[in-house]
Amino acid sequence: MYVIVGAGATGSAAARLLADAGEWVRLVTRRGIGPVHERIERIPVDAADTARLVELAMGARALFNCAAPPYDRWPAEFPPLAAGMLAAAEQAGADYVMLGNIYGYGPTDGPVTEDRPMAPSSVKGRVRARIWDDARTAHDAGRVRVTEVRASDFLGAGAASLFTLTVAPAVLAGTPAVYPGDLDAPHAWSYVGDVARTLVAAAGHEQSWGRAWHVPSTSQLSVRELAGRLAAAAGAPAPALSPLTAAELEQWGRGDSVLAEVQEMFYLFDRPTLLDASRTRAVLDVDATPLDAVLKEMTASPRPSSTCC
Repeated sequence: MYVIVGAGATGSAAARLLADAGEWVRLVTRRGIGPVHERIERIPVDAADTARLVELAMGARALFNCAAPPYDRWPAEFPPLAAGMLAAAEQAGADYVMLGNIYGYGPTDGPVTEDRPMAPSSVKGRVRARIWDDARTAHDAGRVRVTEVRASDFLGAGAASLFTLTVAPAVLAGTPAVYPGDLDAPHAWSYVGDVARTLVAAAGHEQSWGRAWHVPSTSQLSVRELAGRLAAAAGAPAPALSPLTAAELEQWGRGDSVLAEVQEMFYLFDRPTLLDASRTRAVLDVDATPLDAVLKEMTASPRPSSTCC
């Protein structure tokens, strides 16, 4: 049995993978939502209720943390949320699998490996680095086995990223779109199905514990190239894209609390951002889904309702 906290695109995909493989899954959200499956028990519980999570995780092989507070409340709410789930896994005797991202690395040059030390340059990056550091400390002390799967910007049905929330809807509607940074810089894109497969593989592999894993990128195209491929897949007009400068993004953020939080992450968009996932491919035997299949899925899916990133 497995416990997954969070029923966003990735948490739901991981739950379906496990259930389809014959495993029992407890999917925990505040409202008890998630995919309907005979092997998925949807449980309405606040993830901040550590005592209840301990009860739910008793007897579980692993507890997956696929939850996150609203993007503009990360500094205040994410550390205690993650600490509670870490404590729940430890007290229940379950392994702990975290969904992470690349914020903790800070600005990088060239493809990044999982062995790169944390060097965050943003508030949210420091949040992510602290969460990983706390988990690694617990692991090194022998209190609980932990691993983290790190994804870049999400693609796929229901995926919430700056691209899926801003560019993709405009491309599919045939209207102009803006995006911060360099539209021609290569960028790592993570398909939510591949993220889920990496999470599940990490949970079941003896070599995964105490270290992080990168999700193999379904594409390393630039925003401009990706938008063009999406338009072609949908039979939409050629995209009309314009770059959004850091100053313009700051101005937009004055009236939108989520966009205001994107400002400090501008470095991810104005330079190449690439991941090396060769270790994931070699050890966990997870490879990326072809981009054409991902784009086909996106053209048929509704716009994601959650906020980035």
